[in-house]
Amino acid sequence: MIDRRYPIGKMAIPDKITAPLVSEWIDELDSFPKRLREVVATLKEEQLNSTYREGGWTIRQVIHHLPDSHMNAYIRVRLALTEDLPTVKSYEEDRWAELSDARTAPVESSVNLLEGLQQRWVLLLRSLSPDELKREMFIPYFNRNISIEYLTGVYAWHGKHHLAQIELVK
Repeated sequence: MIDRRYPIGKMAIPDKITAPLVSEWIDELDSFPKRLREVVATLKEEQLNSTYREGGWTIRQVIHHLPDSHMNAYIRVRLALTEDLPTVKSYEEDRWAELSDARTAPVESSVNLLEGLQQRWVLLLRSLSPDELKREMFIPYFNRNISIEYLTGVYAWHGKHHLAQIELVK
């Protein structure tokens, strides 16, 4: 039986992060908007307004959550590159998902936003040296320092995780 909350399994980032693994994660971030667009294009309004699991967000809310979350991550990366060990602000994703735009807006707006955002983020990540990828930020949610390379893995998983949830309603 599939765990509808974590259809691809819980996030697991290895202790040893290698350059080829980071490159793979960046490629996943790069291809994610296209994969999302392909899945979203087949969804009907009824599916967008349904949930992927009991008590979960609607598919529309999940789609709007993606650029919200990835935008926060992109900004965290930029802060880690321009400040010494910044403490980055968390955001209340459940409360953001309840805002009117997340509950009602056409999903095309978020797919478009994600495409431009990921393009910039991937361009930045591919330009970083190994030392820059190891720069850290303190994230209160994790209650520890997180490197840019680690965060890259988190968000490569994050996109696949939510894409699998969206596909549950097909």
